[in-house]
Amino acid sequence: MATIISGTGSYIPSIIKTNLAFAENTFYGEDGVLIKTPNAEIVEKFKDITGIYERRYAEENMNTSEMASKAAELAIQDAGIDRETIDQIIVAHNFGDVLPGTIQTDTIPALASRVKHQLGIKNPNCVAYDILFGCPGWIQGVIQADSFIKSGMAKRCLVIGAETLSRVVDSHDRDSMIFSDGAGACVVEEDTNTNSGILAASVQSHCVDETYFLYLGKSYHPEGDEATRYIKMKGRKVYEYAIKNVPLAMKECIEKAGVDIHDVKKFFLHQANEKMDEGFIKALYKLYDIRIVPENVMPMSIHDLGNSSVATIPTLYDLVKRGKYKEHQLDKGDIVIFASVGAGMNINAICYRV
Repeated sequence: MATIISGTGSYIPSIIKTNLAFAENTFYGEDGVLIKTPNAEIVEKFKDITGIYERRYAEENMNTSEMASKAAELAIQDAGIDRETIDQIIVAHNFGDVLPGTIQTDTIPALASRVKHQLGIKNPNCVAYDILFGCPGWIQGVIQADSFIKSGMAKRCLVIGAETLSRVVDSHDRDSMIFSDGAGACVVEEDTNTNSGILAASVQSHCVDETYFLYLGKSYHPEGDEATRYIKMKGRKVYEYAIKNVPLAMKECIEKAGVDIHDVKKFFLHQANEKMDEGFIKALYKLYDIRIVPENVMPMSIHDLGNSSVATIPTLYDLVKRGKYKEHQLDKGDIVIFASVGAGMNINAICYRV
């Protein structure tokens, strides 16, 4: 028996925010001191490092759970299943539903419960719950679904990653330019007559010095409200941690699967930083004493979609499946790697045969 991804879907918000939109922002450092570098220079340096030139923000009448439901609806249609046969709905997020103009997160009821309600699923045996695992949340949800399926406790799960990070960013923090909104979903189910499926997974949590590399903190504006918290990131520390550990986790996953590195066709990596993702791939191949990375192994959506946290990988996978990126094609039997890193700090990877 294998665990396969039988359907995918994504929701890309319609509001486009280019780098030029940040030209009027007033940026401060972590110490509350005004950054005097011209914004045009800040934005250009930001683009050179991250690769982001625009990102998507959710419409005012749209929240995280609604985007999740829209992506889920498409995944259900793609899988061609009866929604009442879904055993579990797993929604990965970090901040719940956040209303426009507010900073308070709303997770009662759980987003998965809201998604089940919005999808109109009546079956009480369809269990709906959330998962908080930082940016690797969607991958962790798929790993959990795989475990439940292989244990015999479920046959079909709906796994979603959704986030509206635009509503929890500090406009006075340069890192606010990284984050975006979106949702991606997939149907994960058992299949007894296929060579496709999840081959292996690896997961790690580093919670000593790394625990608070991402956290909630006050605005960098010196007169910011002490009681209001925004997403904050120790960028340099996150980068150094990720470059060291993500390639090792991917290698462990590949070896667990018994796969040759040359047989991996695509790497679907968390879209946080273009240079960091390129660094992951170079470091991974170097672990195999390969100095030249094959071409077209790493699809990227960060340039125009930004970092939507748990939504980046399922969204990217869905877009590639649907032919959005012409230079990246997937065929039956191809081996791909999903890998992510984020708050916790957590790392995970899946080796999957399409």
